[in-house]
Amino acid sequence: MGSADFILVINLFVAGLLAAAFMTIALYDVGRVSARWLAFGYGLGMAYFAIEFSIPAFADARLPVVAAFAVFLGATVAFNGGLAHKYGLTPPWVPMLFFLGVASVAVYLVQDLPRHSLTRMMAYQLPYAAMQFTALGIVLSSRQRLGRLDHILMVVLAASAAQFASKPFIAGALGGWGANPQSYVQTGYALVSQSLGTVFGLALALLALAILVRDVLAEATSKSETDTLSRLLNRGGFERHAELALRDAVRRGAPVALVIADLDHFKGVNDSYGHACGDRVIETFAGLLREAAAEHHVAGRIGGEEFAIILPGTNLAAARLFAEGARSAFGTLPIEGLHTDHRCSASFGVAELAADEGFSDLMRRADDALYAAKNAGRDCVRLSPGIAMRQAKALSGRG
Repeated sequence: MGSADFILVINLFVAGLLAAAFMTIALYDVGRVSARWLAFGYGLGMAYFAIEFSIPAFADARLPVVAAFAVFLGATVAFNGGLAHKYGLTPPWVPMLFFLGVASVAVYLVQDLPRHSLTRMMAYQLPYAAMQFTALGIVLSSRQRLGRLDHILMVVLAASAAQFASKPFIAGALGGWGANPQSYVQTGYALVSQSLGTVFGLALALLALAILVRDVLAEATSKSETDTLSRLLNRGGFERHAELALRDAVRRGAPVALVIADLDHFKGVNDSYGHACGDRVIETFAGLLREAAAEHHVAGRIGGEEFAIILPGTNLAAARLFAEGARSAFGTLPIEGLHTDHRCSASFGVAELAADEGFSDLMRRADDALYAAKNAGRDCVRLSPGIAMRQAKALSGRG
């Protein structure tokens, strides 16, 4: 067994292991269609390596060569379909399958050209490069926020496409790819080609696996941090994300404000109308917060009827306007199950981060402001005494 034969066998088993890894993710999360297509793609990769390994046994290898080409190109189609599902796009099945058919026919037609013909080698390698560029386009077309792994994947896809496009020239530099298909695996080009295929195939697979695992873990974390009724962050999730947002704002030198809200007379709603109606009140207020919040805001349900939202890049005056807007809007929203004359309200406490305090201090002062709003008769907004006093002193000093 030559070196290229050995690499083919290794690639076959590696493709099988990768197919099993993707299928494991698909079975863990049955809704993750991308993992199933990636598993199918690497399963086709196994078939490709098996066909390549068997080609020397054929007296006339034209059909096995075309079959190997079509199966491997089909593996890239499945890979691209999995990527499209992962990045929230509709896979371009029709153009990809049409391209697969046309390219397979082209490879069949060039079988009678001289073995070292550049046209023949281009017909074999350029479709692979085109499918890798298609994968790159899929990732670039995603509307999802791309992370570091996604950008590395794009770089590797571009490099993989380039290596496929360069293989005809590599074959020429290394003396060709054999006098016939049966002798291919004995050539130096076969060793280089299969080694490059191993490196890039494994790199793409590991990156795709890492991205899928990242997404699975992120979704699991999100579920553990999400309050099921309000669909906002629960207290633990809010505190973690708020701390991160606060640190980022401080690093950038931007102001940070915190608004805490408490639904007024909520126990009375539960006692008079039932807990199902109380849940609808919570859902309504949470929906109001979600609509009012910007993408960089952090909103959570931190208690039974208590909510909080961190507003990075927002000072005390702007945060007060935010709270007043939420307060007035909530009072006008109809809630199913409540009498038409029953008006819901909420009290708000607002605090802005001071230079000498942390998140827990900010929470405490916002809580104090909330209690002040409750003591003032509810359905109002109060500012943190600490910040208000500092501003008053500063203004009096200027006077």
